[in-house]
Amino acid sequence: QLQASGGGLVQPGGSLRLSCAASGFPFSRYDMAWFRQAPGKEREFVSAIAWRFGRTLYSDSVKGRFTISRDNVKNTVTLEMNSLKPEDTAVYYCSRLRQWAPTPLARFWGQGTQVTVSS
Repeated sequence: QLQASGGGLVQPGGSLRLSCAASGFPFSRYDMAWFRQAPGKEREFVSAIAWRFGRTLYSDSVKGRFTISRDNVKNTVTLEMNSLKPEDTAVYYCSRLRQWAPTPLARFWGQGTQVTVSS
């Protein structure tokens, strides 16, 4: 299971911190990721972090603004989001990956958390 939290309403330029608590599988042995889905759009990849060495990957749209991290003791993955823009508005989903390359693909998602960036 994946339980995401931390979404909310924030003004443009603001920050939010999303957290995902994992259970029911050996978290430290799996690549994890965040995806998002805006109204009327397909779900898209945001960021991923590998189980080994903590290697990270970001979509071009969030690179330099978002930071993904993981805690293999607490079984959590976190997405720090800074300099938020209205186009970041979406439901954000935590996922366990089944594929890293060439395109990150999720094995399954948790329930999403809504992020709204608006003045």
